[in-house]
Amino acid sequence: MASIFSKIVAGEIPCYKVAETEKCFAFLDINPVAKGHVLCIPKKEVDYLFDLDEQLYGELTLFAQRVAKSIKKVCPCKKVGVAVLGLEVPHAHIHLIPLQSEGDMDFHHHVKMTEEEFKKLAADLAAAFE
Repeated sequence: MASIFSKIVAGEIPCYKVAETEKCFAFLDINPVAKGHVLCIPKKEVDYLFDLDEQLYGELTLFAQRVAKSIKKVCPCKKVGVAVLGLEVPHAHIHLIPLQSEGDMDFHHHVKMTEEEFKKLAADLAAAFE
């Protein structure tokens, strides 16, 4: 059975898309720990990040770097934090989170955003993606 992320890539489940390449996809986390929390995934479903082949791992990492630069342009932050947890969804993914302090990387704290805020943020991030 396809993961929820594979269904998002296939367009079966809606998302707030931020960026896309031939092999990678980025979208807003719908339960963000900070405004601008983005998930970067390979389109190919592989459970564990470090099980990706070297080429796809490299492409995903460089893609995440480009998305992080977009986040930095759009969301006021000191840095963009990177986290790889991967226990909740069996599809490799990288969390990118705008940070003012290391305490902002708290996955037990979530911010609330309206549908309009999600749409505007996704559009702003997509426009900043290079």
